Amino acid sequence: MEILELYSGIGGMHWALKVSGVEGTIKAAVDINPTANSVYKHNFPHINLLNRNVQSLTPQFINKLGVNTILMSPPCQPFTRNGLQEDINDERTKSFIHVLAILPDLKVTRILIENVKGFERSKMRDLLIETLEKCGFNYQEFILTPTQIGIPNTRHRYYCLAKKPPNVFNFKTGVLKTEFPNQQNAPHCFEISKVLEQNELTPYYLTDKVLTNYLETTDIRYSTSRNTCCFTKAYGRYVKGTGSVYSDLPEITPEIFNQLSDHEPGSSAYLKLAHGLKMRFFTPREVGRLMSFPEDFTFPENTSDKQKYMLLGNSINVRVVAELIKLLQ
Repeated sequence: MEILELYSGIGGMHWALKVSGVEGTIKAAVDINPTANSVYKHNFPHINLLNRNVQSLTPQFINKLGVNTILMSPPCQPFTRNGLQEDINDERTKSFIHVLAILPDLKVTRILIENVKGFERSKMRDLLIETLEKCGFNYQEFILTPTQIGIPNTRHRYYCLAKKPPNVFNFKTGVLKTEFPNQQNAPHCFEISKVLEQNELTPYYLTDKVLTNYLETTDIRYSTSRNTCCFTKAYGRYVKGTGSVYSDLPEITPEIFNQLSDHEPGSSAYLKLAHGLKMRFFTPREVGRLMSFPEDFTFPENTSDKQKYMLLGNSINVRVVAELIKLLQ
């Protein structure tokens, strides 16, 4: 595969290619986010990384790169359940619409697209499928999550694989699939103890404000847990709905919450009990591990934790995409 990586972010697709073992070369990567680009360049210094808007790409420019494959994860905000869901009317879809507009003029025979769950019900999805059919691609849509391949993190995402004949899929295509093709039994997820850091983690423990206002709405996991909630770009700044938190305790029993209810939230007695729960955010490294980024993936030294969480929250699960790249070859 000779690959163009669009919306390349921190290089999730590139890592997925490496993990997949499929022979391929990233001819160019494109993203407009300078912070994400600094992380990509830090990990892949020799890649032709273009800091430019995808809308500026022309068929002539792309064809001159000599690519036959596009891997991309277009902006998801127009389709997220927490957003305005303006779909195709959202300005952030314009670059993706541009890619579809020039697709008939590209010498591309393979495509992989990732987006949020909900994209499959959008007008943008309808335009994607209409364009793929117009260009003669065979395609398969999926809704998949890492837990299906033994990764303890729930992150349902939309994927679309497309191949242009004579390339064919080694499985029967059809309606949207919610399982990996040819998979008999999903493996058991490993315990999250395998991703935990052993360093000094004091900065990640929940603050008095968080413990006072959000303790009862947190999703708490333990070293023996075999799943975590989806991590979003707001993780570390907010608790509710942004991802799981970790407790050093073997388990927090209902009796402890009953004791907490006997005290006024925010009082010294309440906070003493709450701090005893030893609850903290997962570190950026731990989140990266749960999203299947390999150990040699690193951030530049000047990247803040806030930036790390945002970038990871906008990225992909590397192992899931690696399995899909195998189907694309």
